[in-house]
Amino acid sequence: MTKKTMGIHHITAIVGDPQENVDFYASVLGLRLVKKTVNFGDKVRYHLYFGNEEGAPGTLITFFAWPGVENGKVGDGEVGVSSYVVPVGAMQFWRNRLDDFEISYTVTERFGEQYLQFQDPHGLLLEIVEREEGAPNKWGFGGVTEDVAIKGLGGATLFSAKSTETADVVGNILGLELVGREGDYIRFKSESELGNIIDIKATSFGKGEQGPGVVHHIAWRTKDDSEQLEWKSFVEKTGFEVTPVRDRNYFKAIYFTEPGGILFEIATDQPGFAHDESLETMGEKLMLPKQFEGERKELENILIPVEVREIK
Repeated sequence: MTKKTMGIHHITAIVGDPQENVDFYASVLGLRLVKKTVNFGDKVRYHLYFGNEEGAPGTLITFFAWPGVENGKVGDGEVGVSSYVVPVGAMQFWRNRLDDFEISYTVTERFGEQYLQFQDPHGLLLEIVEREEGAPNKWGFGGVTEDVAIKGLGGATLFSAKSTETADVVGNILGLELVGREGDYIRFKSESELGNIIDIKATSFGKGEQGPGVVHHIAWRTKDDSEQLEWKSFVEKTGFEVTPVRDRNYFKAIYFTEPGGILFEIATDQPGFAHDESLETMGEKLMLPKQFEGERKELENILIPVEVREIK
């Protein structure tokens, strides 16, 4: 059986203070806070989701907020860099915007593309690249307009302790196409227009450690519940241990760890983020899964209040 994922569904990282997280991704980068909920396995901590106007797969970056915890270390076994794609011609806007917010950046090139690289307030490594691919993001906030807005994820750079084995999983199990090699990187591409470019660093970066400023896992797309079960069977037959299906309310998820130590998730596109609140009001209210709804008052007292606000 040959299977192909469409690409990245979401990337989930760990951050510290949740308001700093919202200020950066919503107010500086102009993404929409599409869901404010809690970590289903750690209900006293937020799980925050940011994406385009509808929170479409391929645009999503999500965060577990761990305030007061020592920062992690970026290294092998992690997504080292998360990439965002913007419209062609928007790079100067983003240079100016990062300058305005006194965020330092560097400019690099890889596979014929120019990247603007910087860090979020908790040390997460990010980059912006221009591409024609991908629908415009109609969500605008704080001076970020549709013609320059981040469309979604451009891809990710994987730091692996075993880059050859990781490349084998990405190409032969997940079904991405090998584009080529350049210097220290191996590039793959999926069929989607967003979240479609995966670079694997061919040499070790040193062992990573979980904590704020580090990616927790990367999730790959699958269409629906039925196809996800096919993926589960397929991955298990290749020798990996795959978790049971877990209901995350906005998608179903299965997980396995690839040989280089990176936690891979396969997540369904459906049901999405507008089934428990309207498309127009997504992200405004704390949304809890049914099993925690009876504890709403207690959790609201524990969780640090956050809001989307314009900052200067």
